[in-house]
Amino acid sequence: MIKAKPTIFILLCLTLMSPLFPQQEVYITLKEGVPAISLALPNFISRTPSAGAREAAAELYRVLADDLTYSRIFSLLPKKYYDYIRPLDSNNVFFKDWESIQANILFVGEVADGEGENMVFEGKLYDVKGARFISGKRYQAPRDLCRLAAHRMADEVVKVLSGEKPIFTSKIVFVSDRDGNDELYMMDYDGQNQTRLTFNKIRDYTPAWSPDGKKIAYTSYKNLNAGLYMLDLEAGKVSPVSTRGTNFSPAFSPDGKKLAFCSTMDGNTEIYVAGADGKNIKRLTFNEAIDASPSWSPTSREITFISDRSGLGQPQVYIMDAEGSNVRRVSFGGTYHDAPAWSPTGDRIVYVSRVENIFDLYVLNLRNNQIVKLTESNARNESPSWSSDGRHIVFTSNLGGPLQLYAIDYDGANLRRLTSQGNNKLPDWSN
Repeated sequence: MIKAKPTIFILLCLTLMSPLFPQQEVYITLKEGVPAISLALPNFISRTPSAGAREAAAELYRVLADDLTYSRIFSLLPKKYYDYIRPLDSNNVFFKDWESIQANILFVGEVADGEGENMVFEGKLYDVKGARFISGKRYQAPRDLCRLAAHRMADEVVKVLSGEKPIFTSKIVFVSDRDGNDELYMMDYDGQNQTRLTFNKIRDYTPAWSPDGKKIAYTSYKNLNAGLYMLDLEAGKVSPVSTRGTNFSPAFSPDGKKLAFCSTMDGNTEIYVAGADGKNIKRLTFNEAIDASPSWSPTSREITFISDRSGLGQPQVYIMDAEGSNVRRVSFGGTYHDAPAWSPTGDRIVYVSRVENIFDLYVLNLRNNQIVKLTESNARNESPSWSSDGRHIVFTSNLGGPLQLYAIDYDGANLRRLTSQGNNKLPDWSN
């Protein structure tokens, strides 16, 4: 049984009202090693005296501050800096005050009671040095959707100021046994709003988002066979893709046209590709070795995968063209590699490698062939998946006990735990 419609309905309940003013295009080029943008985020102004408005203002502020800090694009000024300047007047911004505390960007938030149980949240961005308004948005939402409103506002800030693809309304699908059986669950990027998607007496594994976020391909052990299925979240329906042999590790191409997966339908574990609808299945690899764990390049022209075709019984990372030709090995060393995931920026592949029986995440830089060890612990770290901006990775680890989901930045910074109930594994981060 599938229960997905209520989740989709909640996402649609948030109303985006018209922009406050015409938006001016301001893009700040971001590169590695470039300091983060200094952003002033004073407490949000409550325009109505109700306790609900004050509580909403505090929650919206907290979520937006966490989002912008997590982006690594912005550096939020310490609150104590605001003690040195005049209190904020949203109708008359004294830009010299904000410039004196080294702010480049000022965000002004205002909250008021809306119609019925709704709250109205306005956010305005200012260029401090240019002493000008940049952009503004207004959202109206029920009190229980304030987090979503803050995430959407954070998305707008990132898009307006950097032109990058934001991640704050993205979702992570994963497998959990918290209710007694391995089922599919979904949560916000920050671990909040964890929601069960499937209700079966059978095991579900290896979920993968479609690029439009409307479908999830996954493995399910119906009739004691590991078949590949497609869950349509809007319709709440499941359709089979491949039920012959053992099928696992689906991966949608970024252009949304194809679905790669592994299968033993012809006897050996090989990589296959189908249309995004799961039809017209075609075999890509023809090898006596095991070929598995496909992941697409952001151009949809290449696939990275794992193979033990070297003959040493040591799976390594390979890349091939999307039609199966031009196979080349890109990892060397180590006794076992698994689960490569191609970065959305196209320049990195994260994968699992076993060294002296320790499983850690490594990142291969395709530009210079340098490898960086991402995790450093005695835990088993597996199943990495990138955020759509290429700055963060979610993965599975038994660090501290049961399997849980963690997120880490592409350079090993900002490790944080996302789940706590039961055992959680096999995450996939939506676009």
